[in-house]
Amino acid sequence: MSFCTLYFQGGLNYFLANDKPDGRIRYHLERRTSVKDLIESLGPPHTEIGEIRANNHKVGFDFIVSRGDVLVIKPLVPPVDPRRSTLLRPEPVPCFQFVVDVNVGKIAMLLRSLGFDTAYHWTWRDHRIAALAHAEKRIVLTKDIGLLKRKTVTWGLFVRAEEPDAQLGEVLHFFGLHPPFDLFSRCLRCNSLLRKVDKQAIIHRLEPKTRKYFQEFSICPDCRRIYWAGSHQEKLLRRIEDAVGEEPGRWTDRWKTQALGNCNRPEGDNGQ
Repeated sequence: MSFCTLYFQGGLNYFLANDKPDGRIRYHLERRTSVKDLIESLGPPHTEIGEIRANNHKVGFDFIVSRGDVLVIKPLVPPVDPRRSTLLRPEPVPCFQFVVDVNVGKIAMLLRSLGFDTAYHWTWRDHRIAALAHAEKRIVLTKDIGLLKRKTVTWGLFVRAEEPDAQLGEVLHFFGLHPPFDLFSRCLRCNSLLRKVDKQAIIHRLEPKTRKYFQEFSICPDCRRIYWAGSHQEKLLRRIEDAVGEEPGRWTDRWKTQALGNCNRPEGDNGQ
């Protein structure tokens, strides 16, 4: 018997090349192959896999498939915590930090607004993103299945939603992330941690109304953009609340009472 049988469960059917409603594939083995390579040849990236059973025994991605094997492939089930070691991923990430590619690039600003270290540049190609994810133990967020199949990518998420706000909700739900967040602690443009700055030190850069009505400011130490708390920050908070299904005003009220907000759109930004 030169065949093995694979059963893909849950949402993994989404990635199968052929329409397989029951997720069952009878595969003809022509060469020696690892279960990781076999699974990815059929569509699903390894980053979407939560458990593999071969003949009713849990196995890792390096398991060599033999003729007659029965393989059950299960998806990751939210909430997923990549900080914990597993059989498939023995080296966890130290914290929730991300790298985003251009096809979901707008989510970078939203994640940064929550305080998450999120690396992104629209010019980065797949090899650089994969290398950065490996070197800095970052979680890849993308719609590029090929990127997620790279061996140097350990943790990643194929983002299914199309709109940025919905994508944010999907990421937070998948990884079980919830308030309190370190709101507005990072530069929305370059990801650096902001620091407080005395108003008098940057007063020459402020518009008249900003100079008159606002007293507390932060600055990005790298790109030198100035941030302050204002009505547009509240609008961004409402977007985030909608994305994660929070009660309207919950985070906005917390920002008002605890002065968590320390940034706004960059100086000169038109808010678009």
